[in-house]
Order: sequence, then structure tokens, then C-alpha cells
Amino acid sequence: MMLGGEFRISIDEKGRILIPSRLKDSVPEESLIITRGVERCLWLLIEQTWQELSQRIMGNPWSMFDQRSRLLQRRIIAPAQQCAIKSGRITIPATLRESAGLELKSEAILLGIQNRLEMWNIEEYERYIDESEKDFAEASEAIGKDLKDLL
Repeated sequence: MMLGGEFRISIDEKGRILIPSRLKDSVPEESLIITRGVERCLWLLIEQTWQELSQRIMGNPWSMFDQRSRLLQRRIIAPAQQCAIKSGRITIPATLRESAGLELKSEAILLGIQNRLEMWNIEEYERYIDESEKDFAEASEAIGKDLKDLL
């Protein structure tokens, strides 16, 4: 799955979103796993990406004794739900919508980020972009130094 793009989407009165036509071919599955992401957004993942992520978080049989593992399990694994795609629409479960500040009959931002989709409350996303500007500049400079050897 190779996703890319930033889309303004609508959440209808039933909590459904329409997957943008530009992304439909990149999401060939009949369902997506939706869970809480980091920085108060939702992650929408295909099954393979979800399996890889959940296996890493679950780690080993003793991960339940590790504080960081338990935190990730409770914040990412536990709230995850498999949601069917019907006629290009997917229903976002109410508990997940609420955790990301997404309301019925409102607009949201959907980001395609190579192996996942992120869904954001518009105001929350704009605040995140503004507040992370300094970190973004520093990260850009650091990656630029790493990439200069490739060019």
C-alpha cells in the first residue's frame, strides 16, 4: 500500500467517511483496522500493516510485565476495531471518533502516509502543524544532512 495526499473529508450523520477516489486503488481490502494514533489522531491500517504493528507492540509473551509495552497495548491494541469498507465508505466507531475529537456532520483531515491513513480533527491538526514547526525545521535539517551523501 502506497498512500499519499492530504484530503478534507466529511463525516456524515452515521459516522461514515468516503474514502477519496485517489486513495481507493491503494486500499484494495474490504476492511481497515482503525485505532487511536499518536498525537490525538486515528490510524486506519490494512490488515498486513496492522499485523506487523501489533506483533511488534505485543513483543513476547512477557510483554504484559513491561510498563511501556502495556501502555502501547492499552492505547493502540485495545481500542482497535476492524471496520468494513462498503461502497467506498467506512464507518468510524463512536469511541474512536470521540477520542480524536471528531464529530458527526463535520469535516476532518485524512492524510495518506505511505503505509497508513491518519484522520484528524481539522483544528487539532492545524494546532499540531503550528506547534511542531520548530521540530519540523530541526528534523528537516537533520534528514537533509543524512541525505546529502545520497545525492
